[in-house]
Amino acid sequence: MKKKVNKGGSALKIIPLGGLEQIGMNITAFEYEDSIIVVDCGLSFPADDMLGIDLVIPDVSYLKDNIDRVKGFVITHGHEDHIGAIPYVFKEVNVPLYATRLTMGIIEHKLEEHGMTNLVRRKVIKFGQSINLGQFRIEFIKTNHSIVDAAALAIYSPAGIVVHTGDFKVDYTPVYGDAIDLQRFAEIGKKGVLALLCDSTNAERPGFTPSERTLGKTFDAMFEDHKDTRIFVATFASNVDRVQQIINTAYKFGRKVAVEGRSMVNIIETAKALGCISIPENTLIDLDEMRNHPKEKQVIITTGSQGESMAALSRMASNMHRKINIGAGDTVIFSSSPIPGNEKSVTRIINELLQKGADVIFQDAHVSGHACQEEIKLIYTLVQPKYSIPVHGEYKHLMAQAKIAEELGIPKQNIFILNSGDVIELSDDKAAKVTGRVTTGAILVDGLGVGDVGNVVLRDRQHLAQDGIIIVVMGIEKEQGILVSGPELVSRGFVYVRESDELLDEAYHVVDDAIQRCLDRGLTDWNKLKTTTRDVLGDFVWKKTKRRPMILPIIIDL
Repeated sequence: MKKKVNKGGSALKIIPLGGLEQIGMNITAFEYEDSIIVVDCGLSFPADDMLGIDLVIPDVSYLKDNIDRVKGFVITHGHEDHIGAIPYVFKEVNVPLYATRLTMGIIEHKLEEHGMTNLVRRKVIKFGQSINLGQFRIEFIKTNHSIVDAAALAIYSPAGIVVHTGDFKVDYTPVYGDAIDLQRFAEIGKKGVLALLCDSTNAERPGFTPSERTLGKTFDAMFEDHKDTRIFVATFASNVDRVQQIINTAYKFGRKVAVEGRSMVNIIETAKALGCISIPENTLIDLDEMRNHPKEKQVIITTGSQGESMAALSRMASNMHRKINIGAGDTVIFSSSPIPGNEKSVTRIINELLQKGADVIFQDAHVSGHACQEEIKLIYTLVQPKYSIPVHGEYKHLMAQAKIAEELGIPKQNIFILNSGDVIELSDDKAAKVTGRVTTGAILVDGLGVGDVGNVVLRDRQHLAQDGIIIVVMGIEKEQGILVSGPELVSRGFVYVRESDELLDEAYHVVDDAIQRCLDRGLTDWNKLKTTTRDVLGDFVWKKTKRRPMILPIIIDL
């Protein structure tokens, strides 16, 4: 392997700020001396215990603290787990942004929604083009994925070359555009690659990922088998190639197509404007126009394939959609596989649809956008990296790729399974090692609030969700130490009041006695009165119900 001499002697630092230990929230900093570049800026969706939370974005404190050295963000592709946090992060870390054509189009939609279109400097990059950012040169390499215009990155630094695959698969017959540029991977490999950061999502799966184009015949067969029904196809909004194939099949069968779901409509409009999707004339119509066509001539492509409660498919299934409902005589095709953690939500909506009499197809209508083991091996063989740093996946996925790298001859000590926040230092003349940690974490987005809901608030929400709340209101004349009114007990989410009069009467007497004893002793410190209320009522309720509701005493000075 040809070696590049690092004349400067400094090490390259790679710092994942998110995206490891989970699927989502991908963001990685690359640092060399006075220059930092950032690859991707994604979000993740809330876990089941994050009650009321809409989105989770990465903590970029490290970038804010070093803003004078951050030269720019480079984006691999337009999925939410790689671009979703941009409008939030760029309010605090506003530097130039570089991406390919469709990726930038989707980002611009997001910036427009947040009123930031004129605030973020951005540039569209073509495949094969390079940009210089401080000490770095970044080259965009054509790959295939489940969204058009996905790129891998060759990151050139004085310490050596790092290849970041982004999310990828090897598709020799893509629906749109060219196949992955394997030749360029090989050419860069011959120059000598210091490290490879490779997509691990499907590292547990043997073989190759099928081409996206194979689904064309699958859709043809499904439409043939369901000629007399209205057809709904649920898929990811960003999978433009999938939408293209559904439209192609609908056109063959003389069906009209409507697209439903705000994110789906936005992305299709962007792809259409950029020429990334080809729609036959008079095939795509507005949902309102569907009533002018017989049901067996309709296809509705919709969001909600992951069972999201507010997505279009869920609203149609639960009769909450303003324009359309799903029932008997409809066929629903799930053209996606559940993201880890979404299995229950997907199963719930499938059951809802079946109960309403719809025919549901949830197998054989999807191919992955991520590389399986043989494709990962191919990239390693072409790139020939000195170090392997698996990325994009839960710990088990990263370990599966580490095993592949070891089988291909990379020494175990040259394979690094990192955690978000780890700082790994690489150079060609010294052994790589993890040298420290930086601040990372999850910032919770709830409505318009970013970061104002933390662990304490979440714990309170979980507490309320599990055991409810009892509010104790009392009026006290502080100077004389007299209980003037109350205590009045109000409960929510604890017991059904009308059927629990006896329990609440007893609770009233327990609190009343405790407060009177305190006042008789001359105790008028409100904090101590509140603590006493919580303690005596909490003990009483636990003994009677084995529950621990939140107890909120309110004292009014009368």
